[in-house]
Amino acid sequence: MARGMVTDHGIWKYLNPANYFRRSTRLALLFILFISLSMVVWDRHTRGQDHEFEVSKLNKQVLRLQLMLGDVKGVKENVTMRTLKNVKEDPVDAQRMQRVKEAMIHAWSSYEKYAWGKDELQPQTKDGVDSFGGLGATIIDSLDTLYIMGLQEQFHKAREWVATSLDFDKDYDASMFETTIRVVGGLLSSYDLSGDKLFLEKAKDIADRLLPAWDTPSGIPYNIINLRHGNAHNPTWAGGDSNLAESGTEQLEFIALSQRTGDPKYQQKVEKVISVLNKNYPADGLLPVYINPDTAKPSYSTITFGGSGDSFYEYLLKVWVFGSKTLAVKHYRDMWEKSMNGLVSLVKKSTPSSFTYICEKSGSSLIHKMDELACFAPGMLALGASGYDDPSEAKKFLTLSEELAWTCYNFYESTPTKLAGENYVFKSGSDMSVGASSNILRPETVESLFYLWRLTGNKTYQDWGWNIFEAFEKNSRIETGYVGLKDVKTGVKDNKMQSFFLAETLKYLYLLFSPTTVIPLDEWVFNTEAHPLKIVPWKNQVNSGQSNSVQQHKPTNTLRQRRFGG
Repeated sequence: MARGMVTDHGIWKYLNPANYFRRSTRLALLFILFISLSMVVWDRHTRGQDHEFEVSKLNKQVLRLQLMLGDVKGVKENVTMRTLKNVKEDPVDAQRMQRVKEAMIHAWSSYEKYAWGKDELQPQTKDGVDSFGGLGATIIDSLDTLYIMGLQEQFHKAREWVATSLDFDKDYDASMFETTIRVVGGLLSSYDLSGDKLFLEKAKDIADRLLPAWDTPSGIPYNIINLRHGNAHNPTWAGGDSNLAESGTEQLEFIALSQRTGDPKYQQKVEKVISVLNKNYPADGLLPVYINPDTAKPSYSTITFGGSGDSFYEYLLKVWVFGSKTLAVKHYRDMWEKSMNGLVSLVKKSTPSSFTYICEKSGSSLIHKMDELACFAPGMLALGASGYDDPSEAKKFLTLSEELAWTCYNFYESTPTKLAGENYVFKSGSDMSVGASSNILRPETVESLFYLWRLTGNKTYQDWGWNIFEAFEKNSRIETGYVGLKDVKTGVKDNKMQSFFLAETLKYLYLLFSPTTVIPLDEWVFNTEAHPLKIVPWKNQVNSGQSNSVQQHKPTNTLRQRRFGG
């Protein structure tokens, strides 16, 4: 009975509407409670719908990423290169990366507006020029840079041009070297990144047109070939000789083409060059820059790690890396180590500042001059240092790499514009002075800074690269693109935006500030035009007709596209 009284006058009264109608305050509270409950129910319903939408989006993203990443098992099995992994993202790096990306957009949009389809842009006169026979060099050179930076709209427009307008059937005497590193390399890299077979088919087309250049008595190729008729020769000013760098810098591209198509003919041509040279390879590993294509014997000429010699030595190392450092490519490494011992014999220090530099050699005489082109060497040495069995040798060459990088950086810092000249002369007591004073937007120093950053983790190299980028922005950027300088001392501008500025300089600067998972060095090898080629297991001899397809692996910077406006 007492419990019934509590129910009637205790709990029940709060459920009785009359109790509220008699008191306005209670009625207001009831109304507020009703509205609040309705809002909670509505919010849960809405959030449930939003959650379902977000989950759906995430599932699509996961599926897309799984397709992008693919199956990359086995690529790293034979690769033990020391490289940075899982470096924490730095907000300063992210800002710098975005600035470089904006520079690429400016360069590309200027080319689109004033020189579309031409080989290169002339920004000051707002027109284009066909420096390479009208092969659209800037478009092909830029494809992988656009892809890596997540510039999808620009990449697809470039891809459409390749599909509809790129024609190699031209009565044009092409540089076999330039066409290989820019066109074959650019197309293969775009294929490796995107998986689009259009690029592979185009790479086969141009490579087939270049193959007759290797039809010489020794197998050392001629350096010029007509793309339509297949007539190959060397320039008359070379006295009939072939150039060392131009004859020994096709191995990466043509081996990659054989591995991706299953057709051994490309690999056989370029590997014969190395076999022939290796038969009588000098003890110091240093070859003059001219070789007789009939006999494969070196002609009396300069020895240099600058222009005409540089990339031959670079490819000895990179083919070894590209071949997963297996026994099949050990002779490349052996030749490279011989050549590095020879390089050490050319190294001197300036006075009074002790800048380390690489001399050239003519006969038995040293020439105390170093090209900016030779500034690829610090990166090459850093890349190769970890492959020495002797830790003391590894340390020696890494130290040499760092010393040379400091010199190359000072090529920039020592001029009023903070941009490097083409070469530098070293004299006792006065360190270095600019020789040829032009700057054509070259990439070699920032290339080496990229390697040293990735392989040592020393952020100083990022800072140096940033200073160089800012010097380009200050001196070379104009409203209609980027130009070189006729003179780094006065800042007078030229009228050419080199295609390698988009292919190499801006790409290496972007990667200098990118997460280390973007084009990692244990999965990709850069050709000498900075086109990354995917490392895949390959055999010394490819069976004709059996395709060794590349496991596609898009760079993980696509995860960052929303953040950077991809």
